[in-house]
Amino acid sequence: MNNLTFEQLPEAVSQLYNKLENIEKLLSHKNNPQLEADQLLTVVQAAEFLSLSVQTVYGLISKGAIPCMKRSKRVYFSKTELINYLHQGKRKTSSEIEAEADSFLSTCKKKGGKHA
Repeated sequence: MNNLTFEQLPEAVSQLYNKLENIEKLLSHKNNPQLEADQLLTVVQAAEFLSLSVQTVYGLISKGAIPCMKRSKRVYFSKTELINYLHQGKRKTSSEIEAEADSFLSTCKKKGGKHA
């Protein structure tokens, strides 16, 4: 390791600080799945991610059924938006529907609604 003079010390500390900041950024990106989920996908990548054929993805695009971004002749997908798209198609279980109905009825009883 080089021997630093007193005059070189501020510059060396600054360089160390910058390197430490870069390491922290890399680690925070790696540990934050939300940042990774916001990547852009091509049609082929989106089809693979959704386990659909490329033709099916193009069909969903033409129907406006899937969130996408068009630039020139290219189509891109936000991985986050695709995950939200999948969640929107989630069907509720019988117990979830029953819990919502119970919650709705108890709210109506408290408010003195028709169902009381």
